[in-house]
Amino acid sequence: MGLVDVHLEAGWTVHATTRDGSAPRKHHSLTGHRLDVRDHDQLESLISDLAEPVDRIIHNAGIIRASRSDLMEVNAVAPIRVVEALLEAGRLTQDGTVAIMTSQMGSRRGRSGSLGDYGDSKAALNDEFRRRSREWRDAGAIAVVIHPGWVQTDMGGRGASLSISESVAGIIGVLDRMSAADHGKFLTWDGREHPW
Repeated sequence: MGLVDVHLEAGWTVHATTRDGSAPRKHHSLTGHRLDVRDHDQLESLISDLAEPVDRIIHNAGIIRASRSDLMEVNAVAPIRVVEALLEAGRLTQDGTVAIMTSQMGSRRGRSGSLGDYGDSKAALNDEFRRRSREWRDAGAIAVVIHPGWVQTDMGGRGASLSISESVAGIIGVLDRMSAADHGKFLTWDGREHPW
């Protein structure tokens, strides 16, 4: 919701996806679309509904408490599939930006072995992003994965160190400053480059 609000306040036209298709709030520049990121038919409907290419894609769907297979499907497989489908359909403008939310818990830092089910899902996302990043650049995208910080959301909990507004402001700042030189990077909400 925070990312939606900041873009609306800055004058953007926003297409927001939710599992039930409801828009997060009423606004003349906001359109809600139904999308469970695991559902191929709903993804195809979203692509059809987008009449014009968008300037920015933010993929922030994720789960933390689920079976390992569900964590892998939602956190690792779906983000790549969704972004790739939008790129292949020409739904991103040339040099448009793509941000996929990841986590520092998926950073291997050269280690082997499991990072736990959630960490493994984010590490798998990071690995696949790195494999695809050259193709995405060739498709006209400037894409990064971003660690949003430990945020006071339903997932992060009340004890998290960052408010939603602090994380969102940082992420928007990163995206607004992004250039082709940033493509393929793992960044943090405050613009630092994070180790893989």
